[in-house]
Amino acid sequence: MKLVRTTAATATVTAAVMAGALAAATPAYAATYGGECGSGYGVVNSAPIGSKGTVFLTYNSATGKNCVVAKRNTAGSAVLVEAGLAIHPVGNHWTAYDGGYYRSYAGPIYLSAADRCVDWMGRISGTEGGKRGTNCG
Repeated sequence: MKLVRTTAATATVTAAVMAGALAAATPAYAATYGGECGSGYGVVNSAPIGSKGTVFLTYNSATGKNCVVAKRNTAGSAVLVEAGLAIHPVGNHWTAYDGGYYRSYAGPIYLSAADRCVDWMGRISGTEGGKRGTNCG
C-alpha cells in the first residue's frame, strides 16, 4: 500500500514538472498572423523563432505564390528582424529577403512556387526559425 502512494505521488510530481516545462516553452504572448501578406493568402505552415516570435509561411492558390512574414511576439523598440524565402534548396542566398531594424515584423516577401518545395526562415536578433524543403506542390 505504501508503494502505491509513493508511485502516485511520484506520478503527480512528474506530471506537474512536465506541465510547467510545457508552459515555459510556449511564450505568453505568441505572435499571430494578421493578414500581412494580403487578400487570398492563408497560413500553411509556421515555426517558432525561439521565444522571440514566429515565422509564418502563407500560400495563395489563385496565384501560386508563397509569402513569408517573421513577427515578434510583442512590438517594441526596433531590433534586427529578417525573413527569407527560396525554392528548395536555398543555396547561397535567399531569393526573396527582407531584413532591417523593425518594431514588429519583417516581410511580407513573395515567391512563385507552385508545384515546388520551399525553404523559408525568420530571424530575430540572431535567433532563427523556419523549415527547409516543405510545402511541396
